[in-house]
Amino acid sequence: MERLQKVIASSGYCSRRKAEDLIINSKVMVNGRIVNELGVKVKGDDVIKVENNVITREEKEYYVINKPRGVLSTTKDDKDRKTIIDYIETDKRIYPVGRLDYDTTGLLLLTNDGEFANNMMKPSSMIEKTYLAKINGILTKEEKLKLLSLKKYKVDNIKVKSINKTNQTSLVEITIHEGKNHEIKNIFKTINYDTLKLTRISYGFLDIKDLKSGEYRKLNIKEVKKLYSLIKK
Repeated sequence: MERLQKVIASSGYCSRRKAEDLIINSKVMVNGRIVNELGVKVKGDDVIKVENNVITREEKEYYVINKPRGVLSTTKDDKDRKTIIDYIETDKRIYPVGRLDYDTTGLLLLTNDGEFANNMMKPSSMIEKTYLAKINGILTKEEKLKLLSLKKYKVDNIKVKSINKTNQTSLVEITIHEGKNHEIKNIFKTINYDTLKLTRISYGFLDIKDLKSGEYRKLNIKEVKKLYSLIKK
């Protein structure tokens, strides 16, 4: 017996929080009866419908991909632009865990496990994410200290990897653990620098060293459990 919202989230239909909202709003049926209270448990052979869609308990899949530039971190687009889902061959209903901007490249997770996705994305997960940013300026020691002391944005670490005095640009490695929209770009804007290029190079212990742009691989169960362990810490 498992809680209904967990089963819905595990099916890949939506996150557990969204599943709870659907239950409360009478959008869920179990064996032909509407369920609108949280805490209900279901068996493996119970028939569950969410918004008139039958929920199937499909096998969970977890992927890491090196997202190319100019690709949307979504499952579909009304303008028929390329999405990250187009790169992965699977019959499962996978979706991105969080997002990277259209012009941002690098490491992105995808799954059909709603509970996993929800845990990875919640602010309290505290999983470190490292980016390589090219900015239009020479980052000074004083500016670096200013970024590390920001209150609105929490910068865990920052390193200048290289500078180009001719073009007046810096290549900067920056680590954060939050996931606000456009966070890295907004961090550099606080010192009046634009982000010219941005790549996420690691997510916790995962990296994209062996993945070319557009390439992906499945995560194994040990890696999935290790990601969960990072949340607990």
